[in-house]
Amino acid sequence: MIEVIVLARHNEATDICSFELARADGAPLPAFDAGAHIDLHLPGGLIRQYSLCNHPQERQHYLIGVLKDPASRGGSRALHEQVTVGQRLQISAPRNLFPLAEDARRSLLFAGGIGITPILCMAERLSQLGADFELHYCARSSERAAFVERLQAAPFATRVQLHCDDGPAAQRLDAAALLADPDAGTHLYVCGPGGFMAHVLDTAKAQGWADQRAHREYFAAAPTAREDDGSFAVQLNSSGQIIQIPADRSVAQALEACGIQIPLSCEQGICGTCLTGVLAGEPEHRDLYLSEAEQARNDQFTPCCSRAKSALLVLDL
Repeated sequence: MIEVIVLARHNEATDICSFELARADGAPLPAFDAGAHIDLHLPGGLIRQYSLCNHPQERQHYLIGVLKDPASRGGSRALHEQVTVGQRLQISAPRNLFPLAEDARRSLLFAGGIGITPILCMAERLSQLGADFELHYCARSSERAAFVERLQAAPFATRVQLHCDDGPAAQRLDAAALLADPDAGTHLYVCGPGGFMAHVLDTAKAQGWADQRAHREYFAAAPTAREDDGSFAVQLNSSGQIIQIPADRSVAQALEACGIQIPLSCEQGICGTCLTGVLAGEPEHRDLYLSEAEQARNDQFTPCCSRAKSALLVLDL
């Protein structure tokens, strides 16, 4: 854990604030790559993940952008309403689950709303490398588009296109045209609300993009509980212990009740922190972390949200 102090906060757009964090002891922060995020420990014991959106060579501070989500589970509300300049917080070292392929011939960056945060960092890095890329930033309105002044002043400003839902039809995103005729050397990066990401990724798939060249990062997942959820069991391979998973509890919750701790962070199947090996049985994948190909192998799953199609899962625990 790293103790940081909030150096500054700024209103970047409607309901979006940025927070500048520096080490409390004044030392440089750990290096990070474009696409990385930190775990931020908030008042009340909450832990939330936020992408770093400053230039990846800057180590005297980290910059995060936070949307005050009306459906907040407490994290964004705490930051907007409780965290002030001068306050001390705890963060993790950066982790990167959304890495940039720096050797790609070309990169297409798609950001929706607050999804601009990791995408902005990627654009900074690609620009530094002299790489070929485009950035398409979609927002409901210009008032809800964050970091626009920074984008307009950037050396790569001519590579950025802003698409606003309330703007003229000619400037709205045409994903089908932008993703047509995929080149084997081009990589796609998408971050933003679920509906936006589904539109871009479904369009890419229909246009023949290979899954390994379409990279994504989700900020939130839809609820995974269902009325037809049933019970099943998991077995710990190390001890043979069998634990029943009732319909109204996740595997992670049932394991914790039995004194078996697994690392958790987002608890929505987004971050991959709790990823656990599956040695036998068939999981019912409900995460947004694993690719379709990885899910099809059925050799790992996210116990924070995923369940089982078979009566028993043997876990590599």
